[in-house]
Amino acid sequence: MPSLGGQPTYYLTIQLFMFRERLRVAEPMTEMLRGVSDADLRGLAELIAKLPPPRPATEGLDRPRMTRAREIVAQQRCNFCHGTDYAGEQNVPRLAGQREDYLAKALRDYKGNTRRGYDASMADVLYGVSEAEILDLAYFLARLP
Repeated sequence: MPSLGGQPTYYLTIQLFMFRERLRVAEPMTEMLRGVSDADLRGLAELIAKLPPPRPATEGLDRPRMTRAREIVAQQRCNFCHGTDYAGEQNVPRLAGQREDYLAKALRDYKGNTRRGYDASMADVLYGVSEAEILDLAYFLARLP
């Protein structure tokens, strides 16, 4: 499960809508949002966005992994959409401080086209990214404030 605190309101609204409409399927989310109006989705997103963002992982820092991940970020231009602080904006999610296992799973799912986005850009970005690189990216992002 991701941490939703600190996510952009617009991003949260779209994700809640996608769960409600079964465009993203996670039964607990879909069931919880059944019958919720668009206005209530927006209100819920506004409330969640005000929660504090996740705290970054603090256990030991593997500097070579961080360096490799920064190189991947530069190649794939991750900070172009997600921002230089990886806090996201508008319809792009916050990545900084998310749990490492969640990030790795989300990246794999986008790469394999099993997770829906609004467009195919994440699958395109991740097309040539290896499993080892996905793990380095997840490690890096989980440790950002």
